[in-house]
Amino acid sequence: MTGKLYVVATPIGNLEDITLRAIETLKNCDLIAAEDTRRSRKLLNHYQIKTRLTSYHDYTASRDVEGLLALLEDGAKISLISDAGTPLISDPGYRIVALARKKGILVYPIPGVTALAAGLSVAGLPTDRFVFEGFLPAKEAARRRRLEALKNESRTIVFYESPHRLRVSLRAMVDVFGQSRGVFLARELTKRFENHFYGDVASALAWIDENNDRGEFVIIVEGRKQEVSLTLSEERALEIVSILQEDLPVKRAIAAAARINGVRKNSLYQLYLAKKNSSIT
Repeated sequence: MTGKLYVVATPIGNLEDITLRAIETLKNCDLIAAEDTRRSRKLLNHYQIKTRLTSYHDYTASRDVEGLLALLEDGAKISLISDAGTPLISDPGYRIVALARKKGILVYPIPGVTALAAGLSVAGLPTDRFVFEGFLPAKEAARRRRLEALKNESRTIVFYESPHRLRVSLRAMVDVFGQSRGVFLARELTKRFENHFYGDVASALAWIDENNDRGEFVIIVEGRKQEVSLTLSEERALEIVSILQEDLPVKRAIAAAARINGVRKNSLYQLYLAKKNSSIT
């Protein structure tokens, strides 16, 4: 029987954010593969985890990766952790997980905190649909091309950014997305000096100038609002919905208005939501 590879989420700042299952897994596995063993040792010492550590990151030599896979094939239980958060989410781990899958080795997630979800949960921007872009390219031309490709994206867009590239990335967003595009910035999530900004992209630059820009940032950008053209029947149906919902639940008002005007109920419901979000012109 082959071993098991556990992909274990660790805290992004506050050490108390680790799960009980993660602690138990790290204590009882045979080996922990860590992005930076020195940083991970602080977490392990805090929870008195004595499991042996080895280094694993994007530049780990192929022979060392094969060594870990050989241990797994021999029945070892190995936990994969990154410096902070969930491995593979803009962190190392893809190569060994992909190879383990190809070899039929069991891979289990031990879920926990990630800056992506933590930022979205407090951003105040739509979260029903979003796209995660990770870090923008370091070079100016490539960064501009990436943002241009996202200019008309209607979903909320999530980026990670380092402090030394934060200002240039925000300036590029002003140029491509426009000054009024909504944005949320989260600096040092879950840490002692955590702070947030909510407003437009242009104002975010001014906020950065007035606040400490050290630490890791999550940038969450509002998607572009889509304009919707209505037929006469749809316009009338929405008018009826607004009248009926004074006395009826919204779904019943929409169903009645759809029957009266001969439009599809589901389509009318989507138009109703779009109107609430002020995207109909």
